[in-house]
Amino acid sequence: MIRPLAAGTFAFGALLAVYFGVLTLVSGWSFTASQFGQYWHYVLPLSVGFGAQISLYVYLKQLALHHEHCRSVVAASGTTSTVAMIACCAHYLANILPVIGVAGAVTLITQYQIELFWVGLAFNAAGLVYVGHKVYVGRRHFIGTHT
Repeated sequence: MIRPLAAGTFAFGALLAVYFGVLTLVSGWSFTASQFGQYWHYVLPLSVGFGAQISLYVYLKQLALHHEHCRSVVAASGTTSTVAMIACCAHYLANILPVIGVAGAVTLITQYQIELFWVGLAFNAAGLVYVGHKVYVGRRHFIGTHT
C-alpha cells in the first residue's frame, strides 16, 4: 500500500506545483496567492482527485492487471484538471502570446473558468469511478485466483 500512496501523494504535489509554477511565472507570486485563496475549493479537490486516481492506478498495476484504458482516463483527467486550474490566469497569457488565435482561446478559457473547474471535477469523479471499478474487479479476480 505504500507505493500507491506515495505515487498519489507525488501526483497531488506535482499538479499543485504545475499550478503554482505556471501562475507565478506568468503573473507573479502575489497574484498566484490571491487566485489560490479565491479558488482553493476547486484547486485542492482537483489535485486530490488526480492523486487518488494515480494511487488507484498504481495499486491496480500491483494486482498485475495492465489496463490501457485506465491510463488514458487518468491522463485525460489530469490534463483537464491542469487546464482548469491554470484557466484563472489565462488572460495574462494574452500579454505574452499576442497571436490572434491564442488571444481568442485565452479569452474563451477565461470567460468559462468556473465551468472548466467543474468539468475538471467531473473528469476526476469519472476517472475515480472508472479506475475504482477496475480495482474492485481486479481485487475480486486476484482473490479468486489466490484462494
